[in-house]
Amino acid sequence: MVSLSKTIFKAYDIRGIIDNTLDAGVAHQIGAAFGRAALAKGEKKVVIGRDGRLSGPSLAKALAEGLQSAGVDVIDLGVVATPMVYFGTNVLGAASGIMVTGSHNPPDYNGFKMVLAGEAIHGEAITGLYDSILQHDGSSAAVTGAYSTYDIRTQYLQRIIGDVKIARPIKIAVDCGNGVAGAFAGDLYRGMGCEVIELFCEVDGTFPNHHPDPAHPENLQDLIRCLQETDAEIGLAFDGDGDRLGLVTKDGQIIYPDRQMMLFAGDVLSRNPGAEILYDVKCTRHLAPYIEQAGGKPLMYKTGHSLVKAKLKETGSPLGGEMSGHIFFKDRWYGFDDGLYAGARMLEILTKEQDPSALLNALPQSDSTPELHLHLKEGENFALMDKLRADAEFPGHERIITIDGLRVEYADGFGLARSSNTTPVIVMRFEAETPAALERIQGQFKSVILAAKPDAELPF
Repeated sequence: MVSLSKTIFKAYDIRGIIDNTLDAGVAHQIGAAFGRAALAKGEKKVVIGRDGRLSGPSLAKALAEGLQSAGVDVIDLGVVATPMVYFGTNVLGAASGIMVTGSHNPPDYNGFKMVLAGEAIHGEAITGLYDSILQHDGSSAAVTGAYSTYDIRTQYLQRIIGDVKIARPIKIAVDCGNGVAGAFAGDLYRGMGCEVIELFCEVDGTFPNHHPDPAHPENLQDLIRCLQETDAEIGLAFDGDGDRLGLVTKDGQIIYPDRQMMLFAGDVLSRNPGAEILYDVKCTRHLAPYIEQAGGKPLMYKTGHSLVKAKLKETGSPLGGEMSGHIFFKDRWYGFDDGLYAGARMLEILTKEQDPSALLNALPQSDSTPELHLHLKEGENFALMDKLRADAEFPGHERIITIDGLRVEYADGFGLARSSNTTPVIVMRFEAETPAALERIQGQFKSVILAAKPDAELPF
């Protein structure tokens, strides 16, 4: 039996290592605490689901029992993508849900993504569950909650297929990295009229082929090869739980989500002129001008899927997106992040073109790095960021944005350093108009980080 550790209660979700910081006993406690929180909001039912991880069945069973012990009714969707749990909270008369998922983490991880009374919970609401477990007297509700199962597959697929229409037939390749999206992606896109080549769509929680994380180029090489060797026009890739989208062109270019957002923004603004479009601090500096040219108002915000969802709700924005691949459509959809749905919307846009790759490759671009990670000890990341905010100087900068870490903007590029809220890491990203400018900006960041922490092992 694993003892409860505060370390698994992260900024946007709960995440731990099986039999080290997370097991069925902990899942039961979390279920009971969440059940009490739901009841306090007047919610009597909670939707649950799980991804394809090997630890999923035992955790989901314990979670359900914990929820029921609090007196909450459980609607179990079984093996689904995370967005299908979010969809369930919009269509099943239950506005709260928990997805048992380790997302894109290694196979020995698992965790919980949560929606409470229609809100994606984060920060204090998540640590509040930990406090609730500590303070609870161990008693159960007088009446145990009911348990039922529900197959949401057809309803989810039909909702998308009925609304999102491709302009012409297209052959695509889809790489699910053996994550849970593989159980649904092929049927979804075939249902829309696409011809689909499936790569690694068998759900396998050991992830035998490559890691299910399209944010990293090494995980897209099989998809790039498939596009080279077949007559597929475009490639879609998904993370382990299906809430993030990766995109690859026929000629093997990776179209990162901040550039995907340009096309999505143009499309959404054609129906919502003047609307605010939300994006996180990691996104390209070409995105704001693109949104403005399309008649929208760009709004840069913090990184974190729960934070963006909350801000979307607050602003009434029809679209939000993160560099990591979480895309949130409130236009024709429900405002939650859904990689499968984002893929459908992308195909709707791309099939209006005879050469989708040419459209994608023509989107504004600079020299840039993917996410770079400086690995540190637990808690060091926050301390280092505090030190940089206080002491670091960046000669020649135009402005410093501090809504999430330090985004330092220059006339010819930007550098970003922000603390991950989920792991002891400083996340960095750089973009510039020339390789020389990129090197200069990275050099400035290198010197300020090494001044603050001389033994830092930088990834560049």
